Amino acid sequence: GQYGHVWLRIEPLEAGKGFEFVDETKGGVIPKEYMPAIEAGVREAMEAGVLAGYPVIDVRAVVFDGSYHEVDSSPPAFKMAGFLAFRNAAAQARVVLKEPVMKVEVVTPEEYLGEVIGDLNARRGRIEELEVGAGNVRIIRALVPLAEMFGYATALRSLTQGRGTYTMEPSHYEEVPPPVREEILLRSRGRF
Repeated sequence: GQYGHVWLRIEPLEAGKGFEFVDETKGGVIPKEYMPAIEAGVREAMEAGVLAGYPVIDVRAVVFDGSYHEVDSSPPAFKMAGFLAFRNAAAQARVVLKEPVMKVEVVTPEEYLGEVIGDLNARRGRIEELEVGAGNVRIIRALVPLAEMFGYATALRSLTQGRGTYTMEPSHYEEVPPPVREEILLRSRGRF
């Protein structure tokens, strides 16, 4: 037989902190040599994801109880127990969907400023800063979800008659707004 029994709780970590695995078991309820297998199972469950198949990030997994069997316990049994314990804990947690947000800088002649800002707003962008550049050039700094930036080069060219330029770099992840979340979840279930 196969036997591995794991009690696990998960806690959110600050954005960008990744993953922490903590063993809080007492009195040898699970021998220490099984902890790496449990951690491997947890990591596998995180990769597989719990919401639309996206990986889970920024979480601490704490093993606080469990049990083992002298004969029937093994690393593979505890790896599976870690996997299932994480799935169960995540099912009871408030899991949020996050998306990458980009730092975007657009340089445009002043006469197209209104159209460019309007387009960035339509892309769920947040204007952070407007700067006056040399001549009649305006520099717009904004945060825009990556999902909204597809096709931007073409859009900017047509908005500015080929005179606008932009750069973008990753900024951070943030929670997806509810209407967008619903759309993503429906798409992941193949209903689109």
